[in-house]
Amino acid sequence: MSEAFIAVAFAQLRAFATAAFERLGLPAADAHIVATLMAEADLQGSDGHGIMRLPQYAKRIRAGGVNPRPHIRVVQERAGMALIHGDNGMGHLVMQRAAHLAIAKARAAGIAWVGAQWSNHAGPASLYARMPLEHDMIGLYFAVGNANHLPPWGGLDMLLSTNPIAAAVPAGAEAPVVLDMATTVAAYGKVKTKAQRGESMPEGWMIDREGRPLTDPRRAEEGFLLPIGGYKGYGLALLVGLLAGTLNHAAMGKDVVDFNHDQASVTNTGQAVVAIDIAAFGDVEAFKARVDTLVRDLRGSRRMPGVERIWLPGEQSLAKRIAYARDGIPIAASLMRNLNQLAAELGIATLG
Repeated sequence: MSEAFIAVAFAQLRAFATAAFERLGLPAADAHIVATLMAEADLQGSDGHGIMRLPQYAKRIRAGGVNPRPHIRVVQERAGMALIHGDNGMGHLVMQRAAHLAIAKARAAGIAWVGAQWSNHAGPASLYARMPLEHDMIGLYFAVGNANHLPPWGGLDMLLSTNPIAAAVPAGAEAPVVLDMATTVAAYGKVKTKAQRGESMPEGWMIDREGRPLTDPRRAEEGFLLPIGGYKGYGLALLVGLLAGTLNHAAMGKDVVDFNHDQASVTNTGQAVVAIDIAAFGDVEAFKARVDTLVRDLRGSRRMPGVERIWLPGEQSLAKRIAYARDGIPIAASLMRNLNQLAAELGIATLG
């Protein structure tokens, strides 16, 4: 690591973010929900979507780009689906509401799809894909990213975003299988984190407009992110955007607002959560046992030379969650300075 890190307890991080959001005008209950989900992001190691986003969120709220007191409501509904209007509220509030509604509907319908329009950035996709797990359900999540960093395959115009997708599948004795991925090689939040820490990006994350590798995150505006799997990743980004954005009457393509540079415009971010009730397909415990068997077969399979362990999706995030809950969440010194500056502006106690 290229700079010092300070360990902060989960409860301390949540309390700090809650106080900040209350000063920014969110009702106390809403401030607590958003702060909890942001701290959860850092707890699982998704630091590009956690507390580092607080100064940016604060700028958007103060500039009028986000509604601190939204009236989140259902505008379309059938037995197995709903469309939620987020009223330009914090995306965390909108998507928690969407996930809870999908879970409730899936209990009755077996499967439920809940889309959202007029939402905002909501943190890591896995936060919401994981919510159905507690109800013995499979969770899926799709979203349109909050800035375009990806051109169509072979093009130069930024018309697509990282458009993340996540899936969470419960197991029995084993940990759930949780996939959380951007449709680009790296999420843009990771680029921002590298820039903040003064670190270089690996080759393969970005290229410039001449097709040359771009490794300096401070020069990110000179190029674009690469899709996973070449043209296949471009197709996947497009598909996710159609499902999460276009289907929900939310922003997609040239209509996406770059919230990294525009603090005041409404983003109309589109997202979707799907809940699948395992009981609708058969015995829940038998399904979990089959997942356990598959997980153990994969983990115990023969390894290539030099490979110490085969990881399942979500296992490394779980390991960080356990370690950070025990030892504290590592906050970069540069980020701590930014957070303490924000605390001074808001008139709240500093984080550390």
